[in-house]
Amino acid sequence: MPHTKTIEEILNELNTNLETGLTGDEAKARLSKYGYNRLTAQKKKGAFQLFLAQLNDWLIYILFAAVVITLTLGEYVDSIIIMAVIILNAALGVFQEIKAGNAIEALKKISSPRSLVKRDGKIIEIDAELVVPGDILILDAGRFVSADIRLINTAAIRIEESLLTGESMASEKEAHMILDPKTPVGDRENMAYMSSIVTSGRGEGVVTATGMNTEVGKIAGLIEGEKENKTPLEIRLSRLGKTLGKSAIGICLFIFAVSFFQGRDLVEMFLVSVSLAVAAIPEGLAAIVAVVLSIGVTGMSKRNAIIRRLPAVETLGSVNIICSDKTGTLTQNRMTVVKYFAINTDAVTVTEDMRPTDIDAKRLAEVMILCSDATYEDGKGTGDPTETALLQFGDKLGIDRKKLNASNQRISEYAFDSGRKLMSTLTQNEGRLVVNTKGAIDNLLNLCTRVLVGGKPIPITEGHKNRFREAMESMSREALRTLGAAYREVDAVISPSDMESKLVLTGIIGMIDPPRNEVKDSVKQAAEAGIITVMITGDHRNTAFAIAESLGIANHPDQVITGSEIDDAGDMELKEKILDYRVFARVSPEHKVKIVHALKAKGKIVSMTGDGVNDAPSLKAADIGVAMGITGTDVAKNASDMILTDDNFATIVRAVEQGRNIYNNIKKSIIFLLSSNLGEVIAMFVAVTAGWEAPLLATQILWINLLTDSLPAVALGMDPSDPDVMKERPRNPDEGFFSGRAGFNVISGGLTIGIITVLTFWYGYYIHGYSPFDHSAPSYVLEYARTMAFLSIIFSQLFYTLSFRHNVKTIFTTGILSNRYLLGAIAIAILLQVAILTIPPLKTAFRLTMPDMFAWMIIIVAGLIPLIFRELSKLFSKKR
Repeated sequence: MPHTKTIEEILNELNTNLETGLTGDEAKARLSKYGYNRLTAQKKKGAFQLFLAQLNDWLIYILFAAVVITLTLGEYVDSIIIMAVIILNAALGVFQEIKAGNAIEALKKISSPRSLVKRDGKIIEIDAELVVPGDILILDAGRFVSADIRLINTAAIRIEESLLTGESMASEKEAHMILDPKTPVGDRENMAYMSSIVTSGRGEGVVTATGMNTEVGKIAGLIEGEKENKTPLEIRLSRLGKTLGKSAIGICLFIFAVSFFQGRDLVEMFLVSVSLAVAAIPEGLAAIVAVVLSIGVTGMSKRNAIIRRLPAVETLGSVNIICSDKTGTLTQNRMTVVKYFAINTDAVTVTEDMRPTDIDAKRLAEVMILCSDATYEDGKGTGDPTETALLQFGDKLGIDRKKLNASNQRISEYAFDSGRKLMSTLTQNEGRLVVNTKGAIDNLLNLCTRVLVGGKPIPITEGHKNRFREAMESMSREALRTLGAAYREVDAVISPSDMESKLVLTGIIGMIDPPRNEVKDSVKQAAEAGIITVMITGDHRNTAFAIAESLGIANHPDQVITGSEIDDAGDMELKEKILDYRVFARVSPEHKVKIVHALKAKGKIVSMTGDGVNDAPSLKAADIGVAMGITGTDVAKNASDMILTDDNFATIVRAVEQGRNIYNNIKKSIIFLLSSNLGEVIAMFVAVTAGWEAPLLATQILWINLLTDSLPAVALGMDPSDPDVMKERPRNPDEGFFSGRAGFNVISGGLTIGIITVLTFWYGYYIHGYSPFDHSAPSYVLEYARTMAFLSIIFSQLFYTLSFRHNVKTIFTTGILSNRYLLGAIAIAILLQVAILTIPPLKTAFRLTMPDMFAWMIIIVAGLIPLIFRELSKLFSKKR
């Protein structure tokens, strides 16, 4: 049991060197021996189980009933075709689920945790699943513990182990303790376990168990993924399907009653009812929407936005506030120290290899280096970008960092937190104990009693403080972020909470993280789309405003509010005035939650970015939580709805644009399918109510719904992005499928298609000298009339798809050739119709006959009518 052994014993047992870690070759050998560091995945459903699940839908039950009825009535060909359609639909659903499952697996690999380990004497970051027993693991705030480890070094480290213990409060850890064998998992202060989270501090540990051998592995059954809830889109589709199904049953009962009073044959009544039920049910709707959504989300991932939860796609189209962190999202996340200030030097501009002789400047840099956890070697850094910049600052001043760190051993530390805005370390150099503190200059000024002048500490005066404040204000006006450094010598090891008092102030550095080049245009584009961009930063008011003004986010200092002002205002006042602000400066993660709640109280749909552990609550509170893929902690990523793989604000705006287009494309597909189905129902209803024969057979309707309509519907879902979509206002989240003119388009389109189908059915009788009212007409006349109705409804639906590409723009404005998928789908659908008319077995099965040339002209002209009407209505709407 690792927790019962000393550090030396466990290192010897695992044959590991604390200073250098494992060698690359040894790590490979252990990976081969122990396997990948991952839990055994939950057993996936087989293809057959997935197939059966596809049949567990009450709309499918109606089709099964149709199969039974047609079999009972001896219509074997119809029953075989309906059964084939059920199987085909289920097969498509299985294919889509397998494809979605593979996409989720790929996403898990993309967003899987990473670990810092020592290998070959270097600290490197690797995939967590490559961690092996004996690895030296480096822990810092916000990181998941990727394996069970025996802690070796700890510095004010606290670890949250709720998954194992159920206790949400983080536990303090102490590496040098040796515990009783019976100590419960939650009380093992010298251990850290897989799946726990470092909430503060830092530490090192040697890996003692990986994968299924960890404590979590032993109870792996308890941490299987939660059952996926249905998305709002799926719920709406399910409700729509049930409504349509109930409507179909109601219409069938009505038609059955009408047919009974008309004295029709019982077999015929059943067949007509089956046909109507099939016409009313959009058999392929759910599968088509799933395909369109899958295509859209895959496209977004290729553009650096990984959607973790599908409802995010719908919500993205409604976002009207984007709250963005400044560092790394609006800026390049490449901090550089450009100025420093000490009492006897004033502000000095930093240049490469400047090598100043000023002793105070060197002491300033030394304190910064000794109070940093980052690494920077050979042009590559790990850790916080601010701390990396401090190390580079030391290099420019000619400080030998390796020698400095080697001669100053870190004894303990007081980890940074957003409340104090400070970090302190206690180092020892040849028996001399020194506290090194860095952080916000306004906080430091209250803790310092002396100031360094010419290498000697002297009592600090109000004049000294004012000079520091003036230097800070001057740097802030240049949009520089300021950081102060101080130190003090102590006689003995002290507790972290006693470190930050009676300090000696050394100086201030000013650093800048330049804005990303593309952000200003993205902010402008968002504004045109009705989206307000809000900047959130820990910078001072002046610095924050200077950057926000340069990016077009704010244009007046009154649009800036600080964290302390938020506290003073109270929740009610903040909610009242929240829309007056564009910049939130000097804020903590707790303030971010207040900001989200205040904006949502005003009815806004809020997107919030975050990367730290403490950002998780605000990411959860926002309508769209956006985590940083590069700098984001695992906790932030898991709390988010979307991950940016490039940490770029412009990607958020592009994601909103893509989300709007995806939703619009899904809506196009749905409205098109509903228009087509309504046309079929109207044609059947009118004809049967009038006492005619049914113009379409159940098998013919199934062919239309599942093959002819499905291809153009999917192609509509792949429509190119509308360049003007970001000129529209954000979509109301409560908006239904039939908002705007969508409901009118369904009804008008359905009526037009239905009437055309009825008229061409009548014409099929007329050219043979008969009327649909004449029940003595030969069977070949009925077959010809049904062929006319069948082909005219298909061509009208196919041509009608072209008008669905935009609600306002005509097909000439959008470009007839701009969606080649749609043209291809229409061409394939037409070829399919030619196939069933020319291949004898299919022609017989669907009871069709070949029309003459004049009839073909009628069919094509009739097919164009819905398209022409819709395009003319767009022109008239524009003029109005």
